[in-house]
Amino acid sequence: MPEVVFATYNIHGGLGGDGRRDLARIARVLAALDCDVVALQEVANRLAGSGQEVQADFLAESLQMDVVRGPTLLRGDEDFGNALLTRLPLRALRRLDLSETGREPRGALDVELEKHGRPLRLIATHFGLRPWERRRQVRRLLEQIPRSPVRPLILLGDLNEWLPGSRPLRWLVREFGAASGIPTFPARRPLLALDRVLVTPGSALVALQALSGGEASLASDHLPLCGRVCLELG
Repeated sequence: MPEVVFATYNIHGGLGGDGRRDLARIARVLAALDCDVVALQEVANRLAGSGQEVQADFLAESLQMDVVRGPTLLRGDEDFGNALLTRLPLRALRRLDLSETGREPRGALDVELEKHGRPLRLIATHFGLRPWERRRQVRRLLEQIPRSPVRPLILLGDLNEWLPGSRPLRWLVREFGAASGIPTFPARRPLLALDRVLVTPGSALVALQALSGGEASLASDHLPLCGRVCLELG
């Protein structure tokens, strides 16, 4: 049966637990996952620079993947935010604004992809740090995403929600189905399930795990969360 391998990874701007900023190390962690599509958070791109300083492009080139950039914050000569790496054809793209006044800007990438002629919809995001902020962002996300017959539908990213009974998670579960609860933070000794995956229909999700050990435990302050969905069960 045709499957898509995916991951979500907050790369923390490439800054590892040893205090070194090493994008090549991030690339090696991702290469070990051998994904079709990867949702990235906290990607920093130095607008006036080149090579490794443009993190989204560096990772895409290292992994021989295409990149969809979703910056949310401009800081001097840098932009910062989300990105999507994909080996699959991109059929549609929407960039969603989930920003709240007075808080760091946030957003989501809503894409339709295909593999072997079968469709997949993926929404990648990174919610804010304050509980009230996340509640408002979930409402805005649910208001902004158009209904679509494309299945499977994957919502994934750093949701900053570690309490399984929180209102934002309950609202998302009602819309998308059960949320993963695998600890991914902090990377060296993961205790909190900040990074989440929700799949509709739930039966399409055939595997999900956090990659730990080796460079994955050092490359960022989060572990990557990776899984597989079966396209025939969409």
